[in-house]
Amino acid sequence: MKKMVTWLAFLAATMSLVGCDQPAKEADVLTVYTARKEQLVKPLFDRFTAETGIEVRYITDSAGPLLARIQAEGENTPADVFITVDAGHLWHAAQSGVLMPTESELLRANVPAHLRDPNDLWFGLSQRARTMVYNTDRISADELSTYEALAASEWNNRLCLRTSQKVYNQSLVATMIEADGEQATREVVAGWVNNLAQEPFSNDTQAMQAVAAGVCDVTIVNTYYFGRLQVSNPELPLALFWANQGEDQRGIHVNISGAGILKHAPNPGLAQQLIEWLSQPEAQYLFAEINQEFPVNTAVERSEQVASWGEFKTDQVNLSVAGERQAQAMKLMDEVGYR
Repeated sequence: MKKMVTWLAFLAATMSLVGCDQPAKEADVLTVYTARKEQLVKPLFDRFTAETGIEVRYITDSAGPLLARIQAEGENTPADVFITVDAGHLWHAAQSGVLMPTESELLRANVPAHLRDPNDLWFGLSQRARTMVYNTDRISADELSTYEALAASEWNNRLCLRTSQKVYNQSLVATMIEADGEQATREVVAGWVNNLAQEPFSNDTQAMQAVAAGVCDVTIVNTYYFGRLQVSNPELPLALFWANQGEDQRGIHVNISGAGILKHAPNPGLAQQLIEWLSQPEAQYLFAEINQEFPVNTAVERSEQVASWGEFKTDQVNLSVAGERQAQAMKLMDEVGYR
């Protein structure tokens, strides 16, 4: 009996030592590379961690450098999820082969088909509309109609635009090529250039400030820039106009911020859990409200400010077109002198 007790004690001590040699199981950790700014994603990541216990580590940078980093890291990347703005960037990531398909009925249900990759490589998570902002002291909404109509001679010296170097304008022109054809779009963009009141601005906010100052009467911007300016200076004589709303017209050009799971993600299951969580109502409202954007999930209400802008119909073209025709759009804009 004494020998048996001694043996059991030795065995227990040995097992205890073996256990000491094994590293403690690390808590679930997810790594995100994001081109969406820290103040726009950190509240969401914090909420996700609080609800799931999954820690989110993230690196922020522009889409191009992040994609180059992912490609350079290859199979050794620590990143699980790539989040970026503009469908053109998401399309490039898909074409570069760094994303994997995500089989998720929840994501297919929560994200409309035109706001996700046809092969489920990426999914939109918030929408922004790119439409007109005009000076309410100088013109009335009745004078406005479509993006294309701004090429007419009546708008000569009355139009301000952001530079064509920004991907948001490239995506707009890419979808116009898809809808109207290359030659018709060329004529429209050339008309825009002829109607410019001054050289294109580096950002949407500067273009709107020029409209407010009477330098020009109308511009084309992302709605969240208007939302920010509306909050900071509500007295400015500016208003949104929803373009291309006629019965036979395609509707507002929308773009997205979105996400995909990386092909070499160390934790693809956790990555899918995060993207699915971001597509659900509570996260959708917060994701959009932080930056005065629109949820992609149609079951989710808009924030009070965004809802005040009214209803409109949107272009239903799949946003992969923004990437597929991006090079064509850039070439066209350069050839007609839109810089």
